[in-house]
Amino acid sequence: MGKPVNPPTGGEIETIHLKDALEERYLAYALSTIMHRALPDARDGLKPVHRRILHAMRLLRLDPRSAPKKCARIVGDVMGQYHPHGDQSIYDALVRMAQDFAQRYPLAEGQGNFGNIDGDNAAAMRYTEARLTEVARLLLEGIDEDAVDFRETYDQANEEPVVLPAAFPNLLANGSQGIAVGMATSIPPHNAAELCDAALHLIAHPKTSSEELVGQFVKGPDFPTGGIVVDTPESIAETYRTGRGGFRVRARWKKEDLGRGNWQIIITEIPYSVPKSRLIEKIAELLQEKKLPLLADVRDESAEDVRVVLEPRARTVDPIILMESLFKLTELESRIPMNVNVLAGGKVPKVLGLAECLREWLDHRREVLIRRSSFRLAAIDRRLEILGGLLIVYLDLDRVIKIIREEDEPKQELMRVFKLTEIQANAILDTRLRSLRKLEEMELKREQKALQDEKAKIENLLGSEKVQWKTVTAEIKEVRKTFGPDTPLGKRRTTFDRAPDTSDIDFAEAMVEREPITVIVSQKGWIRAMKGHVADLSAVQFKGDDALKTAFFAETTSKIIVVATNGRFFTLEASKLPGGRGFGDPIRLMVDLEEGADFIAAFPYRPGAKLLVVGSDGRGFIAPTDDVTANTRKGKQILNLDAPAQAVVCAEGEGDHIAIIGENRKLLIFSAKQVPEMTRGKGVRLQRYKDGGVSDAKVFKLKEGLTWKDTAGRTWTVAKEDLRDWIANRAEAGRLPPKGFPKSNKFGD
Repeated sequence: MGKPVNPPTGGEIETIHLKDALEERYLAYALSTIMHRALPDARDGLKPVHRRILHAMRLLRLDPRSAPKKCARIVGDVMGQYHPHGDQSIYDALVRMAQDFAQRYPLAEGQGNFGNIDGDNAAAMRYTEARLTEVARLLLEGIDEDAVDFRETYDQANEEPVVLPAAFPNLLANGSQGIAVGMATSIPPHNAAELCDAALHLIAHPKTSSEELVGQFVKGPDFPTGGIVVDTPESIAETYRTGRGGFRVRARWKKEDLGRGNWQIIITEIPYSVPKSRLIEKIAELLQEKKLPLLADVRDESAEDVRVVLEPRARTVDPIILMESLFKLTELESRIPMNVNVLAGGKVPKVLGLAECLREWLDHRREVLIRRSSFRLAAIDRRLEILGGLLIVYLDLDRVIKIIREEDEPKQELMRVFKLTEIQANAILDTRLRSLRKLEEMELKREQKALQDEKAKIENLLGSEKVQWKTVTAEIKEVRKTFGPDTPLGKRRTTFDRAPDTSDIDFAEAMVEREPITVIVSQKGWIRAMKGHVADLSAVQFKGDDALKTAFFAETTSKIIVVATNGRFFTLEASKLPGGRGFGDPIRLMVDLEEGADFIAAFPYRPGAKLLVVGSDGRGFIAPTDDVTANTRKGKQILNLDAPAQAVVCAEGEGDHIAIIGENRKLLIFSAKQVPEMTRGKGVRLQRYKDGGVSDAKVFKLKEGLTWKDTAGRTWTVAKEDLRDWIANRAEAGRLPPKGFPKSNKFGD
């Protein structure tokens, strides 16, 4: 190792305390995050990334009536010219601006896959297209007319707006979320028509408080996904007064009558910003864990609209108690925070109440009006100057033409003879010959008169604050008309209600009683559950050439284990099985079973029991039932098999001996102790064959003898002492079974 290098000596070194350096740098970072990333401007309700996207889209001429362009083009422009950050973050912001379930009033209209309420992502930006919406057009209206200040972009090559003119109350209408350094913002969306009404009232009565505005106009948030706010009017008013608080939002539901006393609950709206798929997964999880005793099933039947079906455990369940238990445990009730932390005047982070938010917007609108009017006035003055010059010319056209034809410096001569300004002289020289007809002079006089009238109006407006507010009022009324309560976009979606009082209800006591059922499985794998324990199944009907495979008693709370030929075990909820009136449903629809596999057994789950699992290749093991239950549709792989072997037997493992018979009609009996207990695997060889494989196997108690059923349904028993010839060690070949054993090579129990 070399010697440590001393720092160079000389006048270039400056000693700074680490604490000071860190403070200075961290403050710069914090300010950058607060000002340029996380907090929206109170005037237009936008963060820089959204403002830059809208500005770039306007420059690409993507107005609401033009054809959309690829999002990759928009993102490229934004990133290259205005926003030197990751393309994915820009695209994510653009996607959110186009999602009608995320934005109350979308700012971009998307074509292609822009994600969905389930939480799925949008397609890649090369596949999607977008253009501005009418709301975005209102936000940008007047930007060409010096309505707002522009600043240099990050590379000084371009200019970008500091704030948008914002003819739409975007801050509260669309809301905003952001986490800065040491502060955060969370503004829920609101109804634009209500905000316009409140703003109009505030213009007429500037001293109105936030509580008064809430009482008369802004009832509360209006989420794009609807829902019901269940807070008290007092707490809502307090939230808007301080700018801090939150709202309890519940899913909208109704009871749907199915006839004969049966019913189900339909959820049509879910709380804002809750992905539907996650919500349903959570309910299903709680159902699996038996934490929702009143609920039997949850299904998502949504298409364009939300339709989530909740099935009660029994028809006697009280729907309100069922829903209250779900509101307690799931995101069907969600708390949406409100923290109106914004950049007041675009500079100072501040928490504002409702009245202050609207005041910021209104003051900005007046400022925009004054700037646009001044811009228009300057344009009128320029045009009037030109018109004045042209009208002078018409008084002596012949002389003008003579000067232009004969003079070397016609401009100077025109200015001298007719006392014109340079601008007027240039306008005359640029005039086309066809414009010299008599009609044109009358047109110019008409234009001059119209412009002089407009100039007088604008000067009147600029000189009177009262006229300015009157104009702002007219503009806001126009916006209110566009997004009024009778328009599809403007109609209020979120309603208000009181939560029912459930303080005296004991949810544990509200559990449904278990009911007995008989589960019937057909040869072709159709399953159903009949009410009660039905011993005589002779009247049970089957489809076409289908027939009974197995039937057993269970309860509505039971889990049903189904075993497939590929060695997978699936778990079904008995409460979710179709009723016994029809033919039932194929088990294939309830689980994800691979093509070519079939079901070999079905039985109720018994905790702590044992199962004998055997493959056609003669291998098998004992599996505890507690390890074979599966929580998903995919099931659980328990018996591992090498093709072409298949699982052929799954029998109860109660007993001390195992009897196994092959397709070669050889029977072997051996002690169950010779077979290992495993949770999954290939197992050990149970019987040896030259050709063929296992036909059937069972576990039995030797002292009770070996039993089987023949084709006529009679039970045969061979006593312990008569089985001596067949008892040997596992993996032997065995010998032909006793007289009377069925030709099917099955024990038939």
